[in-house]
Amino acid sequence: MTIQFLGKTLKNPMVLASGILGNSKDILERVHEQGCGLVTMKSIGPEPRDGHKNPTVIDLGHGMINAVGLPSPGHLNMENEWKDLEKRDFPLIASVYGGSVSEYQRVAKFVSTKKPDFIEINISCPNSEKHGMIFGVNPQSSHEVVSAVKKVINVPLIVKLTPQALDIGQIAKICEDAGADAICAINTVGPGMVIDIESKRPVLAFKKGGLSGPMIKPVAVRCIFDIYKAVNIPIIGLGGVTTGEDAIELIMAGASLVGIGSAVRYRGIDVFGKVVKEMETWLKAHSLSIEEIKGAAHKEAL
Repeated sequence: MTIQFLGKTLKNPMVLASGILGNSKDILERVHEQGCGLVTMKSIGPEPRDGHKNPTVIDLGHGMINAVGLPSPGHLNMENEWKDLEKRDFPLIASVYGGSVSEYQRVAKFVSTKKPDFIEINISCPNSEKHGMIFGVNPQSSHEVVSAVKKVINVPLIVKLTPQALDIGQIAKICEDAGADAICAINTVGPGMVIDIESKRPVLAFKKGGLSGPMIKPVAVRCIFDIYKAVNIPIIGLGGVTTGEDAIELIMAGASLVGIGSAVRYRGIDVFGKVVKEMETWLKAHSLSIEEIKGAAHKEAL
């Protein structure tokens, strides 16, 4: 099930979402070996950042709520990781965040010199007081940060969007006009909150957090559907994908690739290979190909 994506040949359309398994070459390589076509590093920021105090993640059964808080060693403190990743034999997305246009630009420019296959800028994180969200909901700031980053990198640029945007299709189009080569959607939904009724206190240390897992899939499908209508660049669709049927639903909405995050917890690190097999089984049963179902929800019935 090979896929062409921004000039690269991927063995399948599965993508490891950012922030799930860190930046170690060994673990990212293992994910690729377990059936993932394209892996994303944990987001890299301008300065060392500890993230939020525990508890940061709660399993709600039908999904999770988290406020990890973008922990990062800082872009200048990862030489060992970059040296290891130079020897990789798998395609890699480096994810970048910042608190200002200049921070995004500075970090992305540096990361670009480390030669990842793609750079993703996270303009959509909902659980940090400073980083990300402001850019993803505002058309002008979205254009400014995408345009600034595009000028200083020499690899394709992916922009990760938030479902909190009032018109995510409009934001995606603005990012495309500013130079984005692909859109990634969606980041976690929120912020939400869980209160322990015995202690009468919010459970997360940060109080609020982003929702992920199966419960957000309908939101992801709607966002991808709206983005597909608005842009001509490929979409990495993610949000609530646990099975092959989920992945096919996102592709029918318009996704070219499908990201997986929370399902690593629910089905194990080999979830990528499992989902690919489930997709292949469904496609064979319906005598269809990936190309035929992409964006099918926008077309006449197959």
